[in-house]
Amino acid sequence: MRNLEPKGVWENFYALTQIPRPSGHKEQIASFLVNYGKSLGLETLQDEIGNVLIRKPASKGYEDHPGVILQGHMDMVPQKNNDTKHDFTKDPIRAYIEENREWVTADGTTLGADNGIGVAAAMAILADKNAVHPPLEAFFTVDEETGMYGAHALKGGWLQGKILLNLDSEVEGELYIGCAGGVDVTARFPFEPVDVEEGDIALRISLTGLKGGHSGCDIHLQRANANKLLFRFLKVAVAEYEARLASVQGGSLRNAIPREAEAVITIPAEGKEEMMQLVDEWEDLFIREYDGVEDNIHFTATDIACPKQEMPEDVQDFLIHAVTACPHGVYRMIPEMPDVVETSNNLSAILMNGNCVEVLCLTRSSVESRKEELRQIIQSAFAVAGAEVEFSGSYPGWKPNTKSRILQVMKDIYHKEFNTEAKVITIHAGLECGIIGRNYPGMDMISFGPSIEHPHSPDERVNIATVQKFYHFLTAALKEL
Repeated sequence: MRNLEPKGVWENFYALTQIPRPSGHKEQIASFLVNYGKSLGLETLQDEIGNVLIRKPASKGYEDHPGVILQGHMDMVPQKNNDTKHDFTKDPIRAYIEENREWVTADGTTLGADNGIGVAAAMAILADKNAVHPPLEAFFTVDEETGMYGAHALKGGWLQGKILLNLDSEVEGELYIGCAGGVDVTARFPFEPVDVEEGDIALRISLTGLKGGHSGCDIHLQRANANKLLFRFLKVAVAEYEARLASVQGGSLRNAIPREAEAVITIPAEGKEEMMQLVDEWEDLFIREYDGVEDNIHFTATDIACPKQEMPEDVQDFLIHAVTACPHGVYRMIPEMPDVVETSNNLSAILMNGNCVEVLCLTRSSVESRKEELRQIIQSAFAVAGAEVEFSGSYPGWKPNTKSRILQVMKDIYHKEFNTEAKVITIHAGLECGIIGRNYPGMDMISFGPSIEHPHSPDERVNIATVQKFYHFLTAALKEL
């Protein structure tokens, strides 16, 4: 991988794959970037939360040009297949080139090309003594994937540049000028466990093999949500087959469509054969429903030792009804741009922590009032079920500016370099531009990157040819700005 072109980008990206950097574990990667900047003899700063800023003086003759900021985030989404042994806090990513020599991917885990390629490109520019550019700042934020905490903590006056190039987009040839805002919704169901009925047995019900994906970029693809499918089954199993819920776990991250979910249920011993048959029937149903969308659905039931306690029946029923009622997926498209999602919700994780079940959602919209509308709908679904509902991590969208000077410049450069037009679009995923723009009013911003497929899932991969094209475009743009 380190011998791919542009070599500086791939060498840096390889180095990043060797540093554990899941969200929430910023120390190693932040220290690496600080040392990198200092090793180049460049002014290197770090703020209280861990964001890193590296400044490189302008090339000769560019001293009076407006300063440019290259911006990306340090962290990656930690997702792996259920049969992959990997500790994201300790183990390097096992990246490799696919046999067709067109893509780089990872062995059973997310790759971290989101946003490792953008960070690697900025690092390459910093190290390239032949690169031509205005006064340059490389700004690397922490914990973007779990709440954009680094961008939220950015103080006014720290950045000096007037133009920001966000390197965190995932389709080459597209220039992003706007994105959705978001808010985290958490519903909690505390309970006191009750004893399992004497003579009952336990089964582990597991749903695996779904594609998952990015809850912004992929939400319109109609992929299956493991939590929603599992709870569809649980509703029938509880209502019609005397099942009781002992434990449940599904998904792990707010910004990833859940790929796997499992529950431990108890049933009367004489109902085992019927329940096993029911699981087989639902597996067939799921496969038929998602034909052409999902190609590896596995829904299974296995014997396990019977737990001593389970959820009380009323809490179990309230939880099942609320998850069933909670919306997931696209809520509304942008009327003026019918191919672009305006508002959505990702019912992302159901986590059982002791005597409490937490349901996590990430609600996105490019229209603040629509975000509020969907947030209230979700709150109502859980509030009527008696859950405690909390909102956190709200961040603004990035309002498109079609009259942006940098947009026209970048369009012209793209056409000049590749003899084709770049697409100008807004994105439903969250970018840090909206938050940075709030702290730096008037900052002219645009986002672009190489082609990355299936981010936030173990199928993540980055196209090699587009990395070369992306870096060529970046260097050409810096020369013109």
